[in-house]
Amino acid sequence: MKAIIKRVLQSILFIVITSWVLLAVLLYFYQPKLVFHPHSEIEATPALISLDYEELTLTTSDGIAVNAWWVPHPAARASVLFLHGNAGNISHRLDSIQIFHDLGLSVLIFDYRGYGKSTGTPSEQGTYIDAETAWDYLIEKKKIEQEQIIIFGRSLGGAVASWLAERHLPAGFIMESSFSSIADIGKHYYPYLPTSLLARIKYPSIDRISNIRSPILIIHSKDDEIIPYSHSERLFTEAIKEKTAQKTLLEINGGHNEGFILSGKKYSDGLDKFISDIVKP
Repeated sequence: MKAIIKRVLQSILFIVITSWVLLAVLLYFYQPKLVFHPHSEIEATPALISLDYEELTLTTSDGIAVNAWWVPHPAARASVLFLHGNAGNISHRLDSIQIFHDLGLSVLIFDYRGYGKSTGTPSEQGTYIDAETAWDYLIEKKKIEQEQIIIFGRSLGGAVASWLAERHLPAGFIMESSFSSIADIGKHYYPYLPTSLLARIKYPSIDRISNIRSPILIIHSKDDEIIPYSHSERLFTEAIKEKTAQKTLLEINGGHNEGFILSGKKYSDGLDKFISDIVKP
C-alpha cells in the first residue's frame, strides 16, 4: 500500500513539475503575444468628433512606416505626444483626443509598428524607435520646442513614454494606469513563476522614472482590475527621488480602460492643473 501511495505521489509531483516547466517555457517564448495586442482596422478618425486632423506617415530609422494623426488646436497652449496602450490602435483613442483638445492642446498620436496602418511587427525596442520618431517629428518638422511638449503614456504607453522622457526634457511627463515593469506584472499574474528571469520584454519604468528631470504626473485608479494601483505608488516613490521638478500622484476612479472617462471632472481638472503649472503662457 505504501508503495502505491509513493508512486501516486511521485506521479502527481511529476505532473506538477512538468506543468510548471511547460508554463514557464510558454511564457518565455510567447511573451510578444501576451504583451502586444494590435488591431489593424481603423474604425474612426477625429473627423467623427468634428476635429480637424492631418494623417501622417513617419519613417523610422529602421525603415518602418508609422501611421500618425496630428490634431492641431487653433490656440494651443502646448502639444501632447500621445503613446497609447497595448491593444487596439489610434482609432480607439478619440475620447482622450477630445479631452486633450478641450484642454487647449494639440495632439500627435501614432500607432506602434504592427498596429493600425503602421508596418512591421511590435517589439519593445521597436516601440522605443517609433516613439523617438514621433518626438523628432514634433521637434524637427513642426518646430515645436521641447518646453512646449508634454509626453503622455497610458498603460503600456506609459512604459514607452518613460523611456522617451528619460532621454529628453519635455515640459512634462504624464503616466496613466501604467506598470513598474513587465516582470512585476508577471509576478502579479504568475506569482509561482520566476518572472524576473523569464521576462524577455522588460519595459523597466521603475528603473527610469527617477532619472526623468521633467515634472511628472502619475494617474491611476485603485479600481484598476488589470494593473494594480500599487505599481503607480512604487513609481511615485521612485519619482520623488529626483528633487528638481514637481511630482504628483492623482488617484482616479473606475477600471483600467474606462477610469479616465468615469472620473470625469476629477480627471480633467487634474490634467488641467498639472498643465497650467508646467507650461509657460
